[in-house]
Amino acid sequence: MADLEIANEALGLTVTTTGGAIWRFFCRSGDLKKPLFREPPQGSEREALKSGCFPLVPFGNRVRGNRFSFEGREHSLEPNMDWDRHYLHGDGWTSEWQIVRHTGTEITLAFSHRGDGTPYTYDAEQRFSLAGSTLTTTLSVTNRGDIALPFGLGWHPYFPLTKGTTLKAAARSYWDEDSSWLPTVEQPVTGDIDFTQPRGLPRRWVNTVFEGWNGGADIDWPERGISLAIDADPIFSRYLVFVSDPAFDAGYDYDFFCFEPMSHSADGHNMASGGGLVKLAPGESLTGSVRYTCHRP
Repeated sequence: MADLEIANEALGLTVTTTGGAIWRFFCRSGDLKKPLFREPPQGSEREALKSGCFPLVPFGNRVRGNRFSFEGREHSLEPNMDWDRHYLHGDGWTSEWQIVRHTGTEITLAFSHRGDGTPYTYDAEQRFSLAGSTLTTTLSVTNRGDIALPFGLGWHPYFPLTKGTTLKAAARSYWDEDSSWLPTVEQPVTGDIDFTQPRGLPRRWVNTVFEGWNGGADIDWPERGISLAIDADPIFSRYLVFVSDPAFDAGYDYDFFCFEPMSHSADGHNMASGGGLVKLAPGESLTGSVRYTCHRP
């Protein structure tokens, strides 16, 4: 396990090889640091679920029943968390990544998965680079297996949630979910989760995939005097918003929320459309980038 740091006059970033996670991401003004992803706990422990952001590869979220059919073959997945009966968020966030490159403003990490508990065999790479007030994150995956499979990409960033926090991220529709946290019915976006215009986050459980995203979003923290513009490649045509609930997480105090750029829908494996997942034949790759730019009024 190693922590890697890069910084410039505007931003600072700490990445850990454990889970390939962003541990800290903050804007800088002299000696003052303001977190742009949620602050992790103090200490030497590195756990993706306590980080600022972790990668979703070879796809994100869950697959109903841990089973799917693709091109006439049946495939199964084994759960990778003791608290969830699903194989969750792929393998990147539970793996140790290797350092490929580390300069003053760029970090590249890689890891290989060889089909333990899943039909997927692949190589993944993440690149983090700073330029001015922008962090660019790039994630790629290459199918190293013997058969074609559906792949997807995404990230799972956690953002500070204050009383004044607003989110702007226009979308066409969203999915209702069932007790397994899996999508059921696609609905038009309305009510307190319509982020077409800047809106505060609901103080209730939200775990929703939004469809038809144009890749642009804005998060504003007015009382902190900063905002964050998100610009995602077209491959990321969906996002997921997560707001927890103290009934689910006893320590939760509406102090963070998740806005997760995703290339595909939850359980896209079992959707007739494929839900945005991309078929990769052996040797083929998928890649995408998301840019985060900090603004000060």
